[in-house]
Amino acid sequence: MTKVNPEFGRKLQKFGARTSYECFNCGNCTAVCPLSTNEAQFPRRFMRFVQLGLEDKIKRSLEPWLCYYCGDCQQTCPRQANPGEVMMSLRRYLTSVYDWTGLSRKLYTSMGWKVISVGVLFFLTLLVVYLFHGPIVTERVELETFAPAHIVHPVGYAFGAVLSFFLLSNVYRMYRFILGDMQGKIPASAYIRELVTLVLHFATQIRLRLCANKSRWLKHWLLMTGYFVAFMLVNVDIVSRWSLTNEPPAWWHPAKLLWSYASIAMLYVTTEAIIGRLRKKEPLHQYSHSTDWMFLILLWFTVATGLLVRIFMELHWPLPTYYTFALHLAFTVPLLGLEVPFTKWSHLAYRPFAMYFMRLKESASS
Repeated sequence: MTKVNPEFGRKLQKFGARTSYECFNCGNCTAVCPLSTNEAQFPRRFMRFVQLGLEDKIKRSLEPWLCYYCGDCQQTCPRQANPGEVMMSLRRYLTSVYDWTGLSRKLYTSMGWKVISVGVLFFLTLLVVYLFHGPIVTERVELETFAPAHIVHPVGYAFGAVLSFFLLSNVYRMYRFILGDMQGKIPASAYIRELVTLVLHFATQIRLRLCANKSRWLKHWLLMTGYFVAFMLVNVDIVSRWSLTNEPPAWWHPAKLLWSYASIAMLYVTTEAIIGRLRKKEPLHQYSHSTDWMFLILLWFTVATGLLVRIFMELHWPLPTYYTFALHLAFTVPLLGLEVPFTKWSHLAYRPFAMYFMRLKESASS
């Protein structure tokens, strides 16, 4: 029996879907969408689900994660129902459903929670740096002396482990919602065989290339790979020892080249996204949820301060290097601590896992 929640449309408004009731189900959006298939149709079907209050059916669906918000559907909508933004709102809502802590829902629906959470983590990080930093050498730049590796590395690993626990436990809840009673029908071999699908879509975001605007895929791929490279540089021990050092490596050093790529890629994409959202010319940029701005601002300042740290090190400016490094950490902690398991960055995991789960569902049905 299908349950109906008449208040679901109003609930979804808090996640950004303010125009779903404008839709009269003409089907133009689904017809023009290059990612919609007979087996996984959207956005029209989900516009109707929202209107009917089919909340339980939406919780069990993976189609919202197959939408990349190219904007074609919004340009052809005769009612300005903004189906792309509704699908984006459904992804925000589903992120809050998967999150067992409840923090995601608060971040998505409360401006106060967003501001307080970011502020607390930002100033708490500065306080920790102030209390536990090493000697401040002013004759030359000694970043590893200021931020001792024997403290920074274990804290970083512990932080990464906590974030991984929250994210993976939420992915498991996603698995339970989507596969439900089908779990027992999936052959064990399918879980291993379809890992190729998971890795492929995580590494390439290849479905986005089906959209007409190919630059969207390139920007998305640059952002994803830039983040992944930076994450690995921070968390892989041998590479971390290259980055947190008193003597900056030569320009040709692999770690330096990778840091440069990650910084430039993420800074370019975030700057372009911020400008686009201010101009509001493209459908993607016309409607910005407050968490979209939180993500872009935190990421931009994290990357910019990290880049400044390396510039100041090359210029042999000790105090600007130390102070900027402290700011860099203060932006990094709320960016990773809030975005990775609870809001925008979690989509990097949910999208490829949606493809993985779809293949598992097909295995159970065959």
